[in-house]
Amino acid sequence: PSSFTNFIDVKNASFSEIGIGITANAILLIFHFNTLFLKHRPKPTDLIIVHLALIHIVMLLTMGFMTADIFGSQKLWDDIKCKSVIYFYRLMRGLSFCTTCLLSVTQAITLSPRSSYLAKFKHKSSHQNMYSIFFLWVFNTAINSNFLISTIATPNVTSACLLFVTESCSLCPVSYFFRYIYFALVAFQEVSMMGLMALSSGYMVILLYQHKRQTQHLHSTNLSSKTSPEKKATATILLLMSFFVVMYFLDFIVSSSSRMLWNNDPVRLCVQMIVGNGYATISPLLQSNTYTLNGPGWLSSKHQHSPQQD
Repeated sequence: PSSFTNFIDVKNASFSEIGIGITANAILLIFHFNTLFLKHRPKPTDLIIVHLALIHIVMLLTMGFMTADIFGSQKLWDDIKCKSVIYFYRLMRGLSFCTTCLLSVTQAITLSPRSSYLAKFKHKSSHQNMYSIFFLWVFNTAINSNFLISTIATPNVTSACLLFVTESCSLCPVSYFFRYIYFALVAFQEVSMMGLMALSSGYMVILLYQHKRQTQHLHSTNLSSKTSPEKKATATILLLMSFFVVMYFLDFIVSSSSRMLWNNDPVRLCVQMIVGNGYATISPLLQSNTYTLNGPGWLSSKHQHSPQQD
């Protein structure tokens, strides 16, 4: 009975996360889509946020298909459907990671003062973002192509060498050569992206802290004692990046233990997917607070002159 209760609880939690995540990302997508195409001067981050919201919607939809198949609530899949769904899910996860890094770097460029080295990229950032998104698609499409090979349909096959993914699909081991190439490319991507996010986030926090100190000399004590937009933006940026890092390492720990144990437990797999998709569900709520209330360009458009004047 207890295992059955856990089974139902995890199933409900999975579909609840999918529903909340898709709704939150759809709202974020609509808001920034309107801003991107209806305003004369959209912010450089609008395109990236639209792209990220679309990625998360597709990723959560594919997670819904996988969750439904894990709990056996649909017909068994054939080989083509297994390869397509698993590959698309892994592709969207990789693009989510890279696009989050691109968003962080673009924020840093947007917030940079006119005297900084990054200021020369401000007017070029929109075109550079389009090229960057195209490159991220090509790169992630290539490195995740191994899932088109290793994913197989296994409705009536039981083997110790197969890793259970859903009721219909499993992963079969590939050669050591392709495995090492894949892990080397993924490690390079994750280390470089995490490094860029850390640098850009740290740079933004420093800028906002310096600007707060400068504006305290220009305003009265009563005004400076209030919660400033700088403090709100800094707190939100730190919260978003901290949440991303926490969810990334939780997902890494859970997925690594799954590979080591080679455990074919559907409840464990759904828990892993819930953790792995936590960022896609929560991040649009944090982004809505950052961009719809404060806007990434508030410093450049309203306060950017202050540091140069002092």
